[in-house]
Amino acid sequence: MPLQVPPNCDLTLGLTCLDKNTPGTSVWSMIADERFANPAGLVQGGFLGAFADSAMGACAVSSIGTRKVYVTNTEMKISFLRPVLVGSRLTCTATSTKEGRSVVFVAARITDDTHNLVATASSSYLVKERSE
Repeated sequence: MPLQVPPNCDLTLGLTCLDKNTPGTSVWSMIADERFANPAGLVQGGFLGAFADSAMGACAVSSIGTRKVYVTNTEMKISFLRPVLVGSRLTCTATSTKEGRSVVFVAARITDDTHNLVATASSSYLVKERSE
């Protein structure tokens, strides 16, 4: 498999894909650094949303199989379950819950470095054929 360069959005946020070898699953990591802190000193929720979106998007693509596709997020819900402290190493595990020909449904769980569940997310992705 050729080396895949991460997209700029993932590089900007410091997101790392740890595993996407199992179709319909992806595991990602990030360190919640001070750039993502809100005035209270906690990680602002939008960064957790972007983290979940990257993990779930990769998961959606991996669930399609051999078709050459890209996906676009059509809706997303995220629930913040506990505050995230600056400096935490976060892990997001995304799993597809239903794969259709044109839409994939995905769920994600974000945990901190002490394995506390800090957020859950769900999303649907529109599947489009790539023209290569």
